Amino acid sequence: MKALALISLIAAALAAGCSNFGYYLQSIEGQFGLLQNRQTIAQMLADPATPPALKDRLQRALTIRDFASNELKLPENESYRSYTDLQRPYVVWNVFAAAEFSIKPEQWCFPIVGCVGYRGYFKKASAEEFAQELQAQGLDVFVGEVPAYSTLGWFSDPVLNTFIRYPDQEYARLIFHELAHQVAYASNDTEFNESFAVAVETEGVTRWIARFGDEKMRENFLRSQQRREQFAALVLKHRRDLGALYLTRLAPAAMRERKAAIFAALKEGYLQLKKTEWGGYAGYDRFLDEPNNAKLASISIYSTLVPQFQQMIARHNGDLAAFYAEVKRLAALDKDERAARLGIPPPERAESL
Repeated sequence: MKALALISLIAAALAAGCSNFGYYLQSIEGQFGLLQNRQTIAQMLADPATPPALKDRLQRALTIRDFASNELKLPENESYRSYTDLQRPYVVWNVFAAAEFSIKPEQWCFPIVGCVGYRGYFKKASAEEFAQELQAQGLDVFVGEVPAYSTLGWFSDPVLNTFIRYPDQEYARLIFHELAHQVAYASNDTEFNESFAVAVETEGVTRWIARFGDEKMRENFLRSQQRREQFAALVLKHRRDLGALYLTRLAPAAMRERKAAIFAALKEGYLQLKKTEWGGYAGYDRFLDEPNNAKLASISIYSTLVPQFQQMIARHNGDLAAFYAEVKRLAALDKDERAARLGIPPPERAESL
């Protein structure tokens, strides 16, 4: 019934805007291709033909999945109890875009999910073609590779080949993140939704390691988490600098010169992090090879509000059920009122987005 309802809503959107026909068609084909090829993990574990290494990762998925519901109070359903091999390295490619002199990402609106700060494609070539169209309009553009996404509970999302071989803490992180989207979702507020999911994944992996991990896993997670947070802080600082610059309304040539200087400072700050604190870790090199407004927006979406959500968890003394209840109340509010409750004045938040 949920599938039929989703198809009906998309069909209504197609009738309302034929210019989006091709995009919605690829979305439908991509989603149903993913679902048609899935098998239950229970069936695969019972099948002698399933390779032992794959069985091990599938069994670990079930352990993570049970922990998510039993210990993290995430939804108990059939999501991540099946498996699909897509025969490609990523499930979708998200296109982010922002004007040349703006830190605010472009928004695209869809049935059910509302407006989001990116547009996803199931084929890399299609994403790159759309990105080129946006670049031709003078926008800063970034195409991000995505190993998983959430259908918000409309479908039972499967484990995918795109992330099944991740290290255990990253495997768990991703499943916790995507299940969090089924708990609470605020229409037209990508930053709220993604920051909430990041806070849940971080709390979840911390608890997962305490239960199932060892000292090496804990150290790897803490090191990885520190790098994520330091990199996000670096990006957000320079993004704020760009936001202040764009408000000055300088002549385009002067604006471009100062914009280039801020990006140069960002790259220098990154090199210093690598040298002084990361021991040469180069995981973000490709991301900063050619930085632009769209790339920075893609980091902001997942980072800016995380501290607020982590403070909520602390206020509830780690009671995740109470935390989720508060987040659901916030998600139901008007966007400006929600921003005020989070301690972010609406005008400031509008600029940060």
